[in-house]
Amino acid sequence: MKHASLAQLFIMAAIVATLSLPPAAGLAWLACSVLGFSFEALVTFGDRLSAPVGVSAWWAIVFLPAFAYAAFMLKE
Repeated sequence: MKHASLAQLFIMAAIVATLSLPPAAGLAWLACSVLGFSFEALVTFGDRLSAPVGVSAWWAIVFLPAFAYAAFMLKE
């Protein structure tokens, strides 16, 4: 079996990161409502980023462990 190419690793990690954001957002919304702070503050890192940039940052944060997972799962 051949090693996975770098492009395959990036694609798998991007798929995993993208598919994990909606359930994670639901859990974050629930946690925010229970703990009493705003969901927008969580998404925007305390209003330091705009909402689109904040969501992109969260995606990148999720992408890193997803990339490690993809590399582990696709290794020979």
